[in-house]
Amino acid sequence: MEAFLQRIASRLGRDVRTSVERPKWKHAPQHTVFQGYSQNELLDELKKQCTRIHTTLVETTTDRLVDAIDDVIAAHGGGPIVVANDERYEQFGLSSLFTREDVHVWDHTLGRANIEAAERANIGITFSDITLAESGTVVLLNNRDQGRTISFLPTTYVALIPKSTIVPRMTQAAHIIREKHVPSCINFITGPSNSADIEMNLVVGVHGPVKATYIVITDR
Repeated sequence: MEAFLQRIASRLGRDVRTSVERPKWKHAPQHTVFQGYSQNELLDELKKQCTRIHTTLVETTTDRLVDAIDDVIAAHGGGPIVVANDERYEQFGLSSLFTREDVHVWDHTLGRANIEAAERANIGITFSDITLAESGTVVLLNNRDQGRTISFLPTTYVALIPKSTIVPRMTQAAHIIREKHVPSCINFITGPSNSADIEMNLVVGVHGPVKATYIVITDR
């Protein structure tokens, strides 16, 4: 790599630059979007955005979360369901999900069998690690216990969103990701899949989930 960079630098007639000073921009509007908003105000913006991205948003509390998930599952026609092997399910009192006969819990030791389960699933459920109010985007820091196909292959995607994960926009998400030790696979999901690149006609559900529901847990 060093030899390659040296060759490029020599062609440009300068030395190899080993460090770069971050520029200090006079204007940084990306930092002022929803600046100073409370979590409740960010949630209100998220609600507005969900109406634009064809996504249903449900509010609940930790005590009512099981019932809320059951209602969403029933509204979307039931299982099969695929979920991540995530300790947050237990932390939020959702261990009963793992005992359902129609639920497949991601198991990295099973290899491709997990992907096949996701292909058969009607619903995929994951927690959102970071949630962007401006665009209605959930950020998934995927790992071996949470394959990316959980949110991609099932007909319906359900995101569990602790209210504390809501930030204004991508700017804050990038800062969090830069500061944390994160996996190599990060997914940004903005509602159900859609495309408007053919004659600007919006088509929803073209290459991924046909429907999406966000369940916001307001007391966490």
